[in-house]
Amino acid sequence: MSMKFAFVSIALAAALVAAHPQTQSQQSSMPMGQMGEMHKPAPPAGPLEIQFGGKTATWTPATLANLPHVTVTVHNEHTKADDTYSGVPLMDLLTPLGVPAGPHGAAMRIYLVAEGSDGYKAVYSLAEVNPAVQDSTVIVADTENGKPLASDGPLKLIDTRDKHPARWVRNLVAIRVLTVE
Repeated sequence: MSMKFAFVSIALAAALVAAHPQTQSQQSSMPMGQMGEMHKPAPPAGPLEIQFGGKTATWTPATLANLPHVTVTVHNEHTKADDTYSGVPLMDLLTPLGVPAGPHGAAMRIYLVAEGSDGYKAVYSLAEVNPAVQDSTVIVADTENGKPLASDGPLKLIDTRDKHPARWVRNLVAIRVLTVE
């Protein structure tokens, strides 16, 4: 029975490849290291909406431009290059909504879900984005290498601690601040 199943599986796989030769040629022409790095094009991003405890704040590149910025240089493992981003520290956007600036005790149950316009989501604990707790910088970036963000923008969440940009959220449109019950 298992030999028959294996034969049917191989035959089905061969039929699928034969029916879609463009898929095979597209994949084989791409270097292996880049296959996991592809991402679907993001719909145009609107303003960033941050929600916590019934309060909401809306941010655009124009409104963020009026706030103090920090500049960070990070190594992007996907592009194998160093990039310099400028933006507003995330905690500066969270504390006006009532998010604790120095979390301890019950506040350590707070977490964030950051979302891009393509539906990509990343989760951070409040401690991970708080410079009072972690030795890293998490910013809502509006420029990259001195220019407004292009295909990854207009806003992008950057974490200087992450070795790979898997939790960096491009086309950032929402951050929901929640509490584990």
